[in-house]
Amino acid sequence: MRLSCLLVCCCLCLLPGVQGAQGKFAYKLMNDLFANYSNALRPVEDMDKAMNVTLQITLSQIIDMDERNQILMAYLWIRQVWFDAYLRWNKEDYDGLDTIRIPSSYVWRPDIVLYNNADDQFTGSMETNVVIRYDGQIMWDSPAITKSSCKVDVSFFPFDRQQCRLTFGSWTYNGNQIDILNHLDTGDLTDFVENVEWEVLGMPAKKNVITYGCCSEPYPDVTYTLMLKRRSSFYIFNLLLPCVMISFLAPLGFYLPADSGEKVSLGVTVLLALTVFQLLVAESMPPSENVPLIGKYYIATMTMITASTALTIFIMNIHHCGPEAKPVPEWAKKYILQYMSRIFFVYEVGESCRRPRTEPDSERTSKVPGLNGQAKQEEVVDVVKNCPEKLSPKDKEAMDEPEHSKYAHGVCQESGKYFSEQGGGGKGFGYEECPNIQCLCHNERLLKNIEYIANCFRDQRAAQKRTGEWKKVAKVMDRFFMWVFFIMVFLMSVLIMGKAI
Repeated sequence: MRLSCLLVCCCLCLLPGVQGAQGKFAYKLMNDLFANYSNALRPVEDMDKAMNVTLQITLSQIIDMDERNQILMAYLWIRQVWFDAYLRWNKEDYDGLDTIRIPSSYVWRPDIVLYNNADDQFTGSMETNVVIRYDGQIMWDSPAITKSSCKVDVSFFPFDRQQCRLTFGSWTYNGNQIDILNHLDTGDLTDFVENVEWEVLGMPAKKNVITYGCCSEPYPDVTYTLMLKRRSSFYIFNLLLPCVMISFLAPLGFYLPADSGEKVSLGVTVLLALTVFQLLVAESMPPSENVPLIGKYYIATMTMITASTALTIFIMNIHHCGPEAKPVPEWAKKYILQYMSRIFFVYEVGESCRRPRTEPDSERTSKVPGLNGQAKQEEVVDVVKNCPEKLSPKDKEAMDEPEHSKYAHGVCQESGKYFSEQGGGGKGFGYEECPNIQCLCHNERLLKNIEYIANCFRDQRAAQKRTGEWKKVAKVMDRFFMWVFFIMVFLMSVLIMGKAI
């Protein structure tokens, strides 16, 4: 025992607390205190009495929060205060020496550990000195870098708040041997170094007494709840705003002309861009059933873009309806071409909201009755009969005969003479000029060809009109879905941004 005391005295020569004028009294005090002291037993006079250990935690820094592995790494200052019944002295006997500082390994220490420790090496507190007061009070301040398990809820990421618990308690002593008390109702945050990602809202402390299934004795502990709030500015500018801006590009695909050939390509490109952003978020999030808020926003936006791409394909199919397409239904003409086109300001060339589009002269001409050959032939004969005073009597008889339909009569505007196909120009009838008759050619074969061309022209105009109506229907639907998807993107963006306020 004397040899151990000599070793202790040699070590004290290196300690700053025992230097100066009181050095010899410190040596004498060490010899007197540790002459019959053992740090292996709990230093109480009555072994049936519990020893009170006061615990105080000071949070210095949050080093890292690993959401994927759910581990919080923090730098703490741990203060433990207790009374040792065998380390007391009368300070008057030692020249007023009231405190000494010695290595913590020389005295008995409570085995208070972090229950939810997640460090694979299980490194404890740093071996620092303890401060012993003349009345037996021992104060042990030790810094520690702790890794604690923390249940991370990412449902509202990146606007989430986390609660990480730090539970301290004795590993072997039960509540009948050591009673742990919290010095304050909250952790000390006066020396906290601000974290760039997390904001500390508070650190309340609570004492718990738990009876485990293995033992019948109660085990007290002190739980510090670290309340954290994520600083979301980084995620807003790097993940959320790019997604919002990309999402607003999706409705613009409906505004692209259908003949550009880039409508579907735009939707697919936006979908791929959002997929990349979603993968970036998924890499940092823990694989849990709780989908982050930004992940839900990405999924909703991707679903909307997928629907817009499918609708674009459907609308392009309507736009490219060929001449063989069926006419536009009456309800579509009424509600889409009349009402919705005015609501969404879809007009054709020459058409406005006040003046509807006028039909071309060719369409009005094609609607005039009597364009077939027989009607026109009868009309020309009537024209010729309107000028009978210029014909000879023989020609009048020929005009009255049924066989007059064999001849194609006409008048040449330049010469003013009638001619027939059989008799040659100006030799079929004897007549003089009829100045009121227009230049009309009534060759029967020529009329049939003209009638065929007119019918083809009418069919072509009808097909063009039918195709134009379907194109206008597609354009109106493009405008309609563009505004619908714009409103959806705006509402989703407002909802996601509302969480940040």
